[in-house]
Amino acid sequence: MASAAALVAAMTTGGDAVAAQPDRAVRGGGDGEDRFARGELRGVWIATVANLDWPSRAGLTAAAQEAELIAHLDRAVALRLNAVVLQVRPTADALWPSPYEPWADCLTGVQGKDPGWDPLATAVREAHDRGLELHAWFNPYRVANHTDPTRLAASHPARLHPEWVLPYGGKLYYNPGLPEVRRFVQDAMLDAVRRYAIDAVHWDDYFYPYPVAGQEFKDGAAYERYGAGFPDRAAWRRDNTDRLVREMGERIRETRQGVRFGISPFAVWRNKATDPLGSDTRAGVETYDDLHADTRKWVKEGWIDYIAPQIYWHIGLAAADYAKVLAWWAATVRGTGVDLYVGEALYKAGDPAQPAPWQDPAELSRHLTLARDHEEVGGHIFFSAKHVAADRIGAMARVVADHYQDRVRTPR
Repeated sequence: MASAAALVAAMTTGGDAVAAQPDRAVRGGGDGEDRFARGELRGVWIATVANLDWPSRAGLTAAAQEAELIAHLDRAVALRLNAVVLQVRPTADALWPSPYEPWADCLTGVQGKDPGWDPLATAVREAHDRGLELHAWFNPYRVANHTDPTRLAASHPARLHPEWVLPYGGKLYYNPGLPEVRRFVQDAMLDAVRRYAIDAVHWDDYFYPYPVAGQEFKDGAAYERYGAGFPDRAAWRRDNTDRLVREMGERIRETRQGVRFGISPFAVWRNKATDPLGSDTRAGVETYDDLHADTRKWVKEGWIDYIAPQIYWHIGLAAADYAKVLAWWAATVRGTGVDLYVGEALYKAGDPAQPAPWQDPAELSRHLTLARDHEEVGGHIFFSAKHVAADRIGAMARVVADHYQDRVRTPR
């Protein structure tokens, strides 16, 4: 907190005075439409699962939760960001009064317990009052970070429909191979699109779960029922994920015009050694093969409005060089109309467990400098809010000083 506060106190340019004031004009509209130039997206993820970023702990009063949320928004404004990506459906539960799913336990510590306020409504209002976009971040299939259904709220759909749920890797997941599951999770997310003026629907990198050695995702019964016509189970799984993405995009557009659909996947689609169309990487995970997520296809088909690959590696990393992965994504989106925003690993900066490049406060700033050479890059999103606040070695302050000297509207 001290580092971020010091940065705010040090702001003295004309852009700084503007950044400190709430201003709807940043979003456009009204007499202030041209007050700020249109520029790149500058976002921050606010994770709620397991209270990673917010609320700082479960069980705070509604007033304390709201105060913490507003502090995150004010900090984003002070750092001249223009978007927050708030996780509103962390484990098949909700940060709004959903008719489909129970209240999230990150609020009160008890899943299903009313927190006494509507966090999503407040977040949308307060973000927009500050000229920030609010991207609502949903996780489609994760049900719980444990495997005990009895720990879920009694009203949880996973308890009402145990046939929808599979345990894997110490967690519970909805089975993506069931059409009724795909429809339900879409309905649950679209409730927020219908009821709140969110600017975007945002998904992260969790589709089929990351592989766990020695464990099987036991969707064989669904494959036997629905997998006819596919050469193997992997192809059927990819089709399931494709259907989820394509249908969700269509339904968002039908539900509320102007709401964008973005996905932030693990950054390697396939390695070049696996597929000549892949990136010059040697990553241990490939989304196409391991998560059954054909992220390249979604871009080429135009099913999404933006993609924000999590390029969470430093420049020069042998297995996955930030520069090479960035160039691959820039080439992939070129001519598609899909916007490219880069997910940035602020959380690694200053972490003693990370290699030497991440001990340099200028590493992240160099990422943004490099991105300038690729006109397809429309901005960056930083993971995550608590690391923006702590700014352990001043890496975020360096990004702001080098690249965010003025406040800009989002690039749309």
